[in-house]
Amino acid sequence: MATDRHGTTLHACTPEGADHLDRAVEALLFFRPEVSGAVEDALAASPDSPDAQAFAVYLGVLGTEHTAAAAARARFGRYLAGRDTSALPARERLHLAAAGACLAGDLHGAGDLLEELSLAYPRDVLALFAGHQLDFLTGDAVRLRDRIGGALSAWGRADGAWGPLLGMYAFGLEESGHYRRAEETGLAAVERHPRDVWAVHAVTHTYEMQGRIAEGVAFLDARADDWARGNYLTVHNWWHYALYCLEAGAEETALRVYDAAVHSAESAGLAMELLDAAALLWRMRLAGREEPERWARLADAWAARADPPFYAFNDAHAVMAYVGAGRIAAAEALVADRRRWLAEGGEDRRTLANHVMTAEIGLPVCEALLAQGRGDHAAVVALLWPVRRRIQVFGGSHAQRDAVQRTLLESALAAGDHDRARLLLSERDGLRPDSPYTWLGRARLADALGDAALAAVARERAAGAAKGLRPTAPGLGAVPNTRR
Repeated sequence: MATDRHGTTLHACTPEGADHLDRAVEALLFFRPEVSGAVEDALAASPDSPDAQAFAVYLGVLGTEHTAAAAARARFGRYLAGRDTSALPARERLHLAAAGACLAGDLHGAGDLLEELSLAYPRDVLALFAGHQLDFLTGDAVRLRDRIGGALSAWGRADGAWGPLLGMYAFGLEESGHYRRAEETGLAAVERHPRDVWAVHAVTHTYEMQGRIAEGVAFLDARADDWARGNYLTVHNWWHYALYCLEAGAEETALRVYDAAVHSAESAGLAMELLDAAALLWRMRLAGREEPERWARLADAWAARADPPFYAFNDAHAVMAYVGAGRIAAAEALVADRRRWLAEGGEDRRTLANHVMTAEIGLPVCEALLAQGRGDHAAVVALLWPVRRRIQVFGGSHAQRDAVQRTLLESALAAGDHDRARLLLSERDGLRPDSPYTWLGRARLADALGDAALAAVARERAAGAAKGLRPTAPGLGAVPNTRR
Protein backbone atom coordinates (compact mmCIF):
# COMPACT_ATOMS: atom_id res chain seq x y z
CA MET A 1 0.00 0.00 0.00
CA ALA A 2 1.30 3.46 -0.89
CA THR A 3 2.36 6.09 1.60
CA ASP A 4 2.75 9.84 1.33
CA ARG A 5 6.09 11.59 1.80
CA HIS A 6 5.38 12.06 5.50
CA GLY A 7 4.85 8.36 6.16
CA THR A 8 1.05 8.23 6.22
CA THR A 9 -0.43 5.08 4.70
CA LEU A 10 -2.86 5.84 1.86
CA HIS A 11 -5.69 3.33 1.48
CA ALA A 12 -6.74 2.32 -2.06
CA CYS A 13 -4.08 4.55 -3.56
CA THR A 14 -1.56 3.62 -6.20
CA PRO A 15 2.04 4.87 -6.08
CA GLU A 16 1.16 7.20 -8.94
CA GLY A 17 -1.83 8.52 -7.02
CA ALA A 18 0.34 9.02 -3.92
CA ASP A 19 2.81 11.07 -5.97
CA HIS A 20 -0.01 13.28 -7.21
CA LEU A 21 -1.35 13.69 -3.68
CA ASP A 22 2.09 14.72 -2.44
CA ARG A 23 2.25 17.28 -5.22
CA ALA A 24 -1.26 18.49 -4.39
CA VAL A 25 -0.50 18.88 -0.68
CA GLU A 26 2.65 20.86 -1.39
CA ALA A 27 0.75 23.17 -3.74
CA LEU A 28 -1.98 23.53 -1.12
CA LEU A 29 0.44 24.53 1.61
CA PHE A 30 1.89 27.27 -0.56
CA PHE A 31 -1.48 28.31 -2.09
CA ARG A 32 -0.36 27.52 -5.62
CA PRO A 33 -3.06 27.27 -8.31
CA GLU A 34 -1.76 23.92 -9.56
CA VAL A 35 -3.34 22.24 -6.52
CA SER A 36 -6.59 21.67 -8.43
CA GLY A 37 -4.90 19.89 -11.33
CA ALA A 38 -2.85 17.75 -8.97
CA VAL A 39 -6.00 16.61 -7.13
CA GLU A 40 -7.66 15.76 -10.44
CA ASP A 41 -4.59 13.73 -11.39
CA ALA A 42 -4.75 11.90 -8.06
CA LEU A 43 -8.43 11.10 -8.61
CA ALA A 44 -7.73 9.83 -12.11
CA ALA A 45 -4.90 7.61 -10.88
CA SER A 46 -6.71 6.41 -7.73
CA PRO A 47 -10.46 7.06 -7.98
CA ASP A 48 -11.19 4.93 -4.91
CA SER A 49 -8.77 6.84 -2.69
CA PRO A 50 -10.63 8.37 0.30
CA ASP A 51 -7.83 10.93 0.67
CA ALA A 52 -8.19 12.13 -2.90
CA GLN A 53 -11.98 12.27 -2.62
CA ALA A 54 -11.88 14.20 0.65
CA PHE A 55 -9.24 16.53 -0.76
CA ALA A 56 -11.54 17.41 -3.66
CA VAL A 57 -14.35 18.20 -1.21
CA TYR A 58 -12.14 20.48 0.88
CA LEU A 59 -11.16 22.41 -2.24
CA GLY A 60 -14.83 22.75 -3.13
CA VAL A 61 -15.86 24.10 0.26
CA LEU A 62 -13.01 26.17 1.67
CA GLY A 63 -13.21 28.87 -0.99
CA THR A 64 -16.81 29.68 0.15
CA GLU A 65 -18.06 29.36 -3.43
CA HIS A 66 -21.52 27.77 -3.42
CA THR A 67 -21.19 26.58 -7.02
CA ALA A 68 -17.90 24.81 -6.27
CA ALA A 69 -19.46 23.21 -3.19
CA ALA A 70 -22.41 21.99 -5.25
CA ALA A 71 -20.10 20.38 -7.81
CA ALA A 72 -18.07 18.75 -5.04
CA ARG A 73 -21.27 17.45 -3.42
CA ALA A 74 -22.39 15.82 -6.66
CA ARG A 75 -19.06 14.08 -7.23
CA PHE A 76 -18.76 12.97 -3.61
CA GLY A 77 -22.27 11.55 -3.81
CA ARG A 78 -21.30 9.46 -6.83
CA TYR A 79 -18.24 8.19 -4.98
CA LEU A 80 -20.27 7.13 -1.93
CA ALA A 81 -23.16 5.59 -3.87
CA GLY A 82 -23.39 1.91 -2.99
CA ARG A 83 -20.06 2.02 -1.17
CA ASP A 84 -19.55 0.49 2.27
CA THR A 85 -17.11 2.76 4.07
CA SER A 86 -17.36 1.01 7.45
CA ALA A 87 -14.41 -1.27 6.69
CA LEU A 88 -12.07 1.60 5.85
CA PRO A 89 -9.21 2.45 8.23
CA ALA A 90 -10.12 4.96 10.95
CA ARG A 91 -8.17 7.85 9.43
CA GLU A 92 -9.87 7.52 6.08
CA ARG A 93 -13.32 7.19 7.70
CA LEU A 94 -12.72 10.42 9.57
CA HIS A 95 -11.67 12.22 6.40
CA LEU A 96 -14.82 11.09 4.62
CA ALA A 97 -16.98 12.03 7.59
CA ALA A 98 -15.35 15.47 7.76
CA ALA A 99 -15.83 15.94 4.02
CA GLY A 100 -19.49 14.98 4.36
CA ALA A 101 -19.96 17.41 7.24
CA CYS A 102 -18.41 20.20 5.15
CA LEU A 103 -20.82 19.52 2.32
CA ALA A 104 -23.74 19.42 4.76
CA GLY A 105 -22.77 22.88 5.99
CA ASP A 106 -21.70 21.66 9.41
CA LEU A 107 -18.34 23.42 9.46
CA HIS A 108 -17.99 23.14 13.23
CA GLY A 109 -18.67 19.41 13.11
CA ALA A 110 -16.14 18.99 10.32
CA GLY A 111 -13.58 20.84 12.38
CA ASP A 112 -14.27 18.52 15.33
CA LEU A 113 -13.80 15.43 13.17
CA LEU A 114 -10.52 16.69 11.76
CA GLU A 115 -9.33 17.49 15.26
CA GLU A 116 -10.11 13.90 16.26
CA LEU A 117 -8.19 12.72 13.22
CA SER A 118 -5.18 14.87 14.08
CA LEU A 119 -5.18 13.54 17.63
CA ALA A 120 -4.36 10.05 16.35
CA TYR A 121 -2.62 11.04 13.11
CA PRO A 122 -0.82 14.37 13.73
CA ARG A 123 1.29 13.94 10.60
CA ASP A 124 -1.70 14.06 8.26
CA VAL A 125 -0.97 17.42 6.64
CA LEU A 126 -4.23 17.58 4.69
CA ALA A 127 -6.25 17.22 7.89
CA LEU A 128 -4.23 19.94 9.59
CA PHE A 129 -4.56 22.37 6.69
CA ALA A 130 -8.28 21.77 6.13
CA GLY A 131 -8.99 22.03 9.85
CA HIS A 132 -6.96 25.24 10.09
CA GLN A 133 -8.95 26.83 7.29
CA LEU A 134 -12.24 25.73 8.85
CA ASP A 135 -11.14 27.37 12.10
CA PHE A 136 -10.53 30.57 10.13
CA LEU A 137 -13.90 30.40 8.39
CA THR A 138 -15.68 29.91 11.72
CA GLY A 139 -13.65 32.56 13.56
CA ASP A 140 -12.29 30.13 16.15
CA ALA A 141 -9.01 31.84 17.07
CA VAL A 142 -8.08 29.48 19.90
CA ARG A 143 -8.47 26.35 17.81
CA LEU A 144 -6.79 28.11 14.87
CA ARG A 145 -3.77 28.28 17.15
CA ASP A 146 -4.01 25.04 19.08
CA ARG A 147 -4.90 22.69 16.23
CA ILE A 148 -1.44 23.28 14.77
CA GLY A 149 0.34 23.79 18.08
CA GLY A 150 -0.93 20.46 19.32
CA ALA A 151 0.47 18.62 16.30
CA LEU A 152 3.89 20.27 16.09
CA SER A 153 5.50 17.89 18.60
CA ALA A 154 4.98 15.07 16.08
CA TRP A 155 7.14 16.91 13.56
CA GLY A 156 10.82 17.77 13.37
CA ARG A 157 12.69 20.67 11.86
CA ALA A 158 14.01 18.39 9.12
CA ASP A 159 10.48 17.58 7.93
CA GLY A 160 9.48 19.18 4.66
CA ALA A 161 6.20 20.49 6.06
CA TRP A 162 7.80 22.10 9.12
CA GLY A 163 7.97 25.56 7.55
CA PRO A 164 4.34 25.72 6.35
CA LEU A 165 3.18 24.35 9.70
CA LEU A 166 5.02 27.19 11.40
CA GLY A 167 3.28 29.62 9.06
CA MET A 168 -0.12 28.24 10.02
CA TYR A 169 0.81 28.29 13.69
CA ALA A 170 1.93 31.92 13.37
CA PHE A 171 -1.49 32.93 12.07
CA GLY A 172 -3.21 31.13 14.93
CA LEU A 173 -0.91 32.84 17.41
CA GLU A 174 -1.65 36.24 15.88
CA GLU A 175 -5.43 35.77 15.86
CA SER A 176 -5.33 34.76 19.53
CA GLY A 177 -3.30 37.84 20.46
CA HIS A 178 0.24 36.44 20.87
CA TYR A 179 1.77 39.02 18.57
CA ARG A 180 5.45 38.77 19.46
CA ARG A 181 5.45 34.97 19.32
CA ALA A 182 3.43 35.11 16.07
CA GLU A 183 5.92 37.45 14.46
CA GLU A 184 8.90 35.30 15.47
CA THR A 185 7.23 32.12 14.26
CA GLY A 186 6.04 33.62 11.00
CA LEU A 187 9.44 35.09 10.20
CA ALA A 188 11.04 31.70 10.87
CA ALA A 189 8.62 30.15 8.38
CA VAL A 190 9.37 32.82 5.76
CA GLU A 191 13.09 32.36 6.29
CA ARG A 192 12.66 28.68 5.57
CA HIS A 193 10.40 29.18 2.53
CA PRO A 194 10.32 32.76 1.21
CA ARG A 195 7.31 31.94 -0.98
CA ASP A 196 5.23 30.67 1.95
CA VAL A 197 2.51 33.25 1.35
CA TRP A 198 0.41 32.11 4.32
CA ALA A 199 3.38 32.81 6.60
CA VAL A 200 3.90 36.18 4.88
CA HIS A 201 0.21 36.81 5.52
CA ALA A 202 0.57 35.88 9.20
CA VAL A 203 3.47 38.28 9.76
CA THR A 204 1.58 41.01 7.90
CA HIS A 205 -1.33 40.53 10.32
CA THR A 206 0.93 40.95 13.34
CA TYR A 207 2.08 44.37 12.11
CA GLU A 208 -1.50 45.37 11.20
CA MET A 209 -2.88 44.46 14.61
CA GLN A 210 -0.22 46.45 16.45
CA GLY A 211 -0.31 49.48 14.17
CA ARG A 212 3.31 48.90 13.10
CA ILE A 213 2.66 50.28 9.66
CA ALA A 214 6.19 51.23 8.64
CA GLU A 215 7.46 47.75 9.47
CA GLY A 216 4.57 46.13 7.64
CA VAL A 217 5.19 48.16 4.50
CA ALA A 218 8.92 47.45 4.61
CA PHE A 219 8.27 43.74 5.12
CA LEU A 220 5.96 43.47 2.10
CA ASP A 221 8.09 45.73 -0.09
CA ALA A 222 11.20 43.66 0.55
CA ARG A 223 9.44 40.42 -0.37
CA ALA A 224 7.17 41.52 -3.22
CA ASP A 225 8.76 39.06 -5.65
CA ASP A 226 7.77 36.20 -3.32
CA TRP A 227 4.11 37.01 -2.60
CA ALA A 228 2.83 39.43 -5.27
CA ARG A 229 2.14 36.94 -8.06
CA GLY A 230 1.10 33.40 -8.91
CA ASN A 231 -0.74 32.29 -5.77
CA TYR A 232 -4.22 32.23 -4.29
CA LEU A 233 -3.31 34.86 -1.68
CA THR A 234 -2.03 37.46 -4.11
CA VAL A 235 -5.17 39.61 -3.94
CA HIS A 236 -5.53 39.26 -0.19
CA ASN A 237 -1.96 40.23 0.56
CA TRP A 238 -2.28 43.22 -1.75
CA TRP A 239 -5.40 44.12 0.24
CA HIS A 240 -3.25 44.14 3.37
CA TYR A 241 -0.80 46.44 1.62
CA ALA A 242 -3.66 48.77 0.77
CA LEU A 243 -4.74 48.81 4.43
CA TYR A 244 -1.27 50.01 5.33
CA CYS A 245 -1.62 52.73 2.70
CA LEU A 246 -4.91 53.92 4.19
CA GLU A 247 -3.47 54.02 7.69
CA ALA A 248 -0.55 56.07 6.39
CA GLY A 249 -2.88 58.51 4.64
CA ALA A 250 -1.76 57.38 1.19
CA GLU A 251 -5.24 57.01 -0.29
CA GLU A 252 -4.14 57.39 -3.90
CA THR A 253 -1.64 54.56 -3.52
CA ALA A 254 -4.37 52.44 -1.94
CA LEU A 255 -6.57 53.07 -4.97
CA ARG A 256 -3.73 52.18 -7.33
CA VAL A 257 -3.42 48.88 -5.48
CA TYR A 258 -7.19 48.40 -5.63
CA ASP A 259 -7.36 48.95 -9.39
CA ALA A 260 -4.28 46.92 -10.26
CA ALA A 261 -4.51 44.03 -7.82
CA VAL A 262 -7.73 43.87 -5.81
CA HIS A 263 -10.56 44.43 -8.28
CA SER A 264 -10.59 45.19 -11.99
CA ALA A 265 -12.31 44.12 -15.17
CA GLU A 266 -10.05 41.05 -15.24
CA SER A 267 -10.99 39.91 -11.74
CA ALA A 268 -12.38 36.41 -11.47
CA GLY A 269 -15.37 37.43 -9.36
CA LEU A 270 -14.50 35.05 -6.53
CA ALA A 271 -16.12 35.81 -3.18
CA MET A 272 -12.82 35.91 -1.30
CA GLU A 273 -11.56 38.62 -3.65
CA LEU A 274 -14.79 40.61 -3.83
CA LEU A 275 -15.03 40.83 -0.08
CA ASP A 276 -11.51 42.26 0.08
CA ALA A 277 -12.55 44.86 -2.48
CA ALA A 278 -15.69 45.75 -0.55
CA ALA A 279 -13.85 45.98 2.76
CA LEU A 280 -11.26 48.35 1.29
CA LEU A 281 -13.75 50.69 -0.36
CA TRP A 282 -15.93 50.62 2.75
CA ARG A 283 -13.06 51.88 4.90
CA MET A 284 -12.56 54.70 2.42
CA ARG A 285 -16.27 55.49 2.52
CA LEU A 286 -16.20 55.68 6.30
CA ALA A 287 -13.34 58.16 5.96
CA GLY A 288 -15.54 60.34 3.73
CA ARG A 289 -14.24 59.33 0.33
CA GLU A 290 -16.84 58.15 -2.17
CA GLU A 291 -15.81 56.12 -5.20
CA PRO A 292 -19.06 55.78 -7.17
CA GLU A 293 -17.64 54.17 -10.29
CA ARG A 294 -15.63 51.60 -8.36
CA TRP A 295 -18.60 50.86 -6.13
CA ALA A 296 -20.86 50.40 -9.16
CA ARG A 297 -18.51 47.90 -10.78
CA LEU A 298 -18.13 46.01 -7.52
CA ALA A 299 -21.88 45.92 -6.87
CA ASP A 300 -22.36 44.54 -10.38
CA ALA A 301 -19.87 41.77 -9.60
CA TRP A 302 -21.70 40.81 -6.41
CA ALA A 303 -25.08 40.92 -8.14
CA ALA A 304 -23.82 38.63 -10.92
CA ARG A 305 -23.08 35.96 -8.33
CA ALA A 306 -26.70 35.78 -7.08
CA ASP A 307 -25.48 33.99 -3.96
CA PRO A 308 -27.96 31.95 -1.93
CA PRO A 309 -27.55 31.79 1.87
CA PHE A 310 -24.15 30.11 2.09
CA TYR A 311 -21.65 32.14 4.14
CA ALA A 312 -22.80 35.13 6.20
CA PHE A 313 -19.41 36.82 6.07
CA ASN A 314 -19.76 37.11 2.30
CA ASP A 315 -23.29 38.47 2.65
CA ALA A 316 -22.08 41.37 4.80
CA HIS A 317 -19.57 42.40 2.16
CA ALA A 318 -22.16 42.16 -0.60
CA VAL A 319 -24.32 44.55 1.44
CA MET A 320 -21.33 46.90 1.76
CA ALA A 321 -21.04 46.94 -2.02
CA TYR A 322 -24.74 47.60 -2.58
CA VAL A 323 -24.84 50.37 0.03
CA GLY A 324 -21.62 51.90 -1.29
CA ALA A 325 -23.10 51.95 -4.78
CA GLY A 326 -26.30 53.53 -3.51
CA ARG A 327 -28.32 50.42 -4.33
CA ILE A 328 -30.24 50.37 -1.08
CA ALA A 329 -33.04 48.29 -2.57
CA ALA A 330 -30.59 45.52 -3.51
CA ALA A 331 -29.16 45.52 0.01
CA GLU A 332 -32.64 45.42 1.49
CA ALA A 333 -33.56 42.51 -0.78
CA LEU A 334 -30.53 40.49 0.37
CA VAL A 335 -31.34 41.17 4.03
CA ALA A 336 -35.00 40.24 3.51
CA ASP A 337 -34.00 37.01 1.78
CA ARG A 338 -31.72 36.00 4.67
CA ARG A 339 -34.36 36.90 7.23
CA ARG A 340 -36.87 34.74 5.32
CA TRP A 341 -34.36 31.89 5.14
CA LEU A 342 -33.90 31.97 8.90
CA ALA A 343 -37.66 32.01 9.51
CA GLU A 344 -38.24 29.03 7.23
CA GLY A 345 -35.49 26.90 8.75
CA GLY A 346 -36.43 23.50 10.14
CA GLU A 347 -34.56 21.40 12.66
CA ASP A 348 -32.27 20.04 9.94
CA ARG A 349 -31.08 23.57 9.24
CA ARG A 350 -30.08 24.21 12.85
CA THR A 351 -26.85 22.26 12.34
CA LEU A 352 -25.75 24.55 9.54
CA ALA A 353 -22.84 26.73 10.62
CA ASN A 354 -24.18 29.46 8.40
CA HIS A 355 -27.53 29.41 10.19
CA VAL A 356 -25.86 30.37 13.46
CA MET A 357 -23.55 32.83 11.72
CA THR A 358 -26.44 34.56 9.98
CA ALA A 359 -28.84 34.60 12.92
CA GLU A 360 -26.40 35.78 15.58
CA ILE A 361 -24.06 38.08 13.67
CA GLY A 362 -24.59 38.22 9.91
CA LEU A 363 -28.09 39.67 9.93
CA PRO A 364 -27.41 42.34 12.60
CA VAL A 365 -24.24 43.37 10.75
CA CYS A 366 -26.06 43.58 7.40
CA GLU A 367 -28.87 45.60 8.97
CA ALA A 368 -26.31 47.93 10.57
CA LEU A 369 -24.57 48.47 7.23
CA LEU A 370 -27.93 49.34 5.71
CA ALA A 371 -28.64 51.77 8.55
CA GLN A 372 -25.24 53.36 7.99
CA GLY A 373 -26.12 53.82 4.34
CA ARG A 374 -29.33 55.59 5.36
CA GLY A 375 -27.45 57.81 7.79
CA ASP A 376 -29.25 56.32 10.80
CA HIS A 377 -26.20 56.20 13.06
CA ALA A 378 -28.13 55.59 16.25
CA ALA A 379 -29.52 52.41 14.69
CA VAL A 380 -26.02 51.31 13.69
CA VAL A 381 -24.86 51.65 17.28
CA ALA A 382 -27.95 49.85 18.60
CA LEU A 383 -27.35 46.92 16.23
CA LEU A 384 -23.59 46.55 16.55
CA TRP A 385 -22.97 47.35 20.20
CA PRO A 386 -24.53 44.11 21.52
CA VAL A 387 -22.55 41.89 19.09
CA ARG A 388 -19.22 43.69 18.96
CA ARG A 389 -17.47 41.22 21.28
CA ARG A 390 -18.90 38.18 19.49
CA ILE A 391 -18.46 39.29 15.92
CA GLN A 392 -15.91 36.53 15.31
CA VAL A 393 -18.84 34.08 15.22
CA PHE A 394 -19.39 34.80 11.52
CA GLY A 395 -15.79 34.14 10.56
CA GLY A 396 -12.89 36.07 9.11
CA SER A 397 -9.89 37.58 10.84
CA HIS A 398 -9.55 40.48 13.27
CA ALA A 399 -8.21 42.64 10.43
CA GLN A 400 -11.15 41.79 8.18
CA ARG A 401 -13.75 42.30 10.89
CA ASP A 402 -12.27 45.69 11.72
CA ALA A 403 -14.36 47.17 8.91
CA VAL A 404 -17.41 46.43 11.06
CA GLN A 405 -15.76 47.72 14.23
CA ARG A 406 -14.88 50.95 12.44
CA THR A 407 -18.49 51.25 11.29
CA LEU A 408 -19.58 51.15 14.93
CA LEU A 409 -17.01 53.76 15.95
CA GLU A 410 -17.82 56.10 13.08
CA SER A 411 -21.53 55.89 13.81
CA ALA A 412 -20.98 56.46 17.53
CA LEU A 413 -19.07 59.64 16.65
CA ALA A 414 -21.69 60.73 14.12
CA ALA A 415 -24.55 60.05 16.54
CA GLY A 416 -22.93 62.08 19.28
CA ASP A 417 -22.68 58.99 21.48
CA HIS A 418 -19.57 60.35 23.17
CA ASP A 419 -19.23 57.78 25.93
CA ARG A 420 -19.26 54.84 23.54
CA ALA A 421 -16.94 56.62 21.12
CA ARG A 422 -14.50 57.34 23.95
CA LEU A 423 -14.55 53.72 25.08
CA LEU A 424 -14.05 52.37 21.55
CA LEU A 425 -11.17 54.74 20.89
CA SER A 426 -9.58 53.84 24.20
CA GLU A 427 -9.78 50.14 23.32
CA ARG A 428 -8.14 50.77 19.97
CA ASP A 429 -5.45 52.94 21.53
CA GLY A 430 -4.49 50.13 23.90
CA LEU A 431 -3.78 47.83 20.95
CA ARG A 432 -2.42 50.32 18.43
CA PRO A 433 -0.98 53.26 20.37
CA ASP A 434 0.63 54.80 17.27
CA SER A 435 -2.35 54.44 14.91
CA PRO A 436 -3.04 57.64 12.93
CA TYR A 437 -6.66 56.51 12.52
CA THR A 438 -7.17 56.27 16.29
CA TRP A 439 -5.57 59.66 16.95
CA LEU A 440 -7.75 61.30 14.30
CA GLY A 441 -10.77 59.70 15.93
CA ARG A 442 -9.72 61.15 19.27
CA ALA A 443 -9.37 64.56 17.62
CA ARG A 444 -12.91 64.36 16.26
CA LEU A 445 -14.25 63.36 19.65
CA ALA A 446 -12.40 66.26 21.26
CA ASP A 447 -13.91 68.62 18.68
CA ALA A 448 -17.38 67.34 19.53
CA LEU A 449 -16.72 67.94 23.22
CA GLY A 450 -15.42 71.47 22.57
CA ASP A 451 -11.85 70.73 23.64
CA ALA A 452 -9.86 72.48 20.92
CA ALA A 453 -6.53 72.00 22.66
CA LEU A 454 -6.93 68.24 22.97
CA ALA A 455 -8.10 68.05 19.36
CA ALA A 456 -5.01 69.91 18.19
CA VAL A 457 -2.72 67.62 20.18
CA ALA A 458 -4.45 64.53 18.82
CA ARG A 459 -4.12 65.75 15.23
CA GLU A 460 -0.46 66.47 15.83
CA ARG A 461 0.00 62.95 17.16
CA ALA A 462 -1.77 61.56 14.09
CA ALA A 463 0.48 63.56 11.76
CA GLY A 464 3.54 62.42 13.66
CA ALA A 465 2.51 58.78 13.52
CA ALA A 466 1.96 59.03 9.76
CA LYS A 467 5.11 61.02 9.08
CA GLY A 468 7.38 59.28 6.63
CA LEU A 469 4.80 56.57 5.95
CA ARG A 470 4.23 56.88 2.23
CA PRO A 471 3.98 53.38 0.75
CA THR A 472 4.78 53.30 -2.95
CA ALA A 473 3.77 49.70 -3.75
CA PRO A 474 6.85 48.89 -5.84
CA GLY A 475 5.60 45.35 -6.38
CA LEU A 476 2.65 46.57 -8.45
CA GLY A 477 4.78 45.97 -11.52
CA ALA A 478 4.20 42.27 -10.93
CA VAL A 479 0.44 42.50 -10.83
CA PRO A 480 -0.35 41.83 -14.51
CA ASN A 481 1.06 38.35 -13.96
CA THR A 482 -0.96 37.54 -10.84
CA ARG A 483 -4.35 36.70 -12.33
CA ARG A 484 -4.87 32.98 -12.32
